[in-house]
Amino acid sequence: MPDALDVTPYDALLLLSFGGPEGPDDVVPFLENVTRGRGIPTERLKEVGQHYFLFGGVSPINAQNRALLDALRKDFADHGLDLPVYWGNRNWAPYLTDTLREMVRDGHRRILVLATSAYASYSGCRQYRENLADALAALEAEGLELPRIDKLRHYFNHPGFVEPMIDGVLASLADLPADVRDGAHIAFTTHSIPTSAADTSGPVEEHGDGGAYVRQHLDVARLIADAVRERTGVDHPWQLVYQSRSGAPHIPWLEPDICDHLQERHAAGVPAVVMAPIGFVSDHMEVLYDLDTEAKAKAEELGLPVRRSATVGDDPRFAAAIRDLIVERAAVERGQQVTPCALGALGASHNVCPVGCCPARAPRPAAAGADSPYA
Repeated sequence: MPDALDVTPYDALLLLSFGGPEGPDDVVPFLENVTRGRGIPTERLKEVGQHYFLFGGVSPINAQNRALLDALRKDFADHGLDLPVYWGNRNWAPYLTDTLREMVRDGHRRILVLATSAYASYSGCRQYRENLADALAALEAEGLELPRIDKLRHYFNHPGFVEPMIDGVLASLADLPADVRDGAHIAFTTHSIPTSAADTSGPVEEHGDGGAYVRQHLDVARLIADAVRERTGVDHPWQLVYQSRSGAPHIPWLEPDICDHLQERHAAGVPAVVMAPIGFVSDHMEVLYDLDTEAKAKAEELGLPVRRSATVGDDPRFAAAIRDLIVERAAVERGQQVTPCALGALGASHNVCPVGCCPARAPRPAAAGADSPYA
């Protein structure tokens, strides 16, 4: 048996994710949860829900989170890490507040949170911290003893996140016809967000010109492109592009959109494209519809050969990376000197989100940060 890894003072891990419907009857209620407070009529939600109805009303994200939970538990057991793992969602069952209540009743008081978002942004970090604060407030109102909650640092440049994506791009290139392979362009994709949100992503000193969100994605894209060149001997052109825009048309969002990009690259004479969704942990609906359905249809219309590389999902290297991050953070909490593991030019991200990091338009309490009311 392996020696037990020391994760003191932590006694549980919470996998915190977005959630998704598990059947046709769930779609509109799920979208109501996602858009609560925006006044979007039910008929409009039914239109938006067509993406889900195309796949039987089932989002793949829940099955993928279950697979990740299994991978984490196996990795922990194989390496002597005695840490129970729970799962809670922002917008669908199992709901975050219910899971946190269960954890408290199970006796857990020092909880680490793994969010299924690797990069800095309001929707990918601070909004989850706001959800945690809301859940803690609900438990406080019930008279329960509140746990202390910390969030694992952004893992966009951890080798266990980057290496599986490198392999995915290499596999996609190898799957292209030989006569177009070497000339293939790599389109690294991520979720588009409002430019105002991008510009204020990350700590205050990183605000402006796309903020930490754009810089972190560019650093990962560069890491992958460099690794592909080193392993194939071919220097493939690449660009960071965006997908899954959902906002009002008059509000500026990050561009170019992947479909527009495919059209532009085709017009420029590119013989093939690999779409690499580096902004996503798993193949959930944005990947399944916006890339595998919509973008591939655009490429077929253009006569442009495309391949879509895999996300990290439940890759054992990703599970190992999470174990590494847990052990690292526990050592920091015990006051030990730690050399964090990170690739690229940006270095390891902060452990505690500072004041002003990824601010919301309307201030709300957020847990697991320097400005947390639940220190």
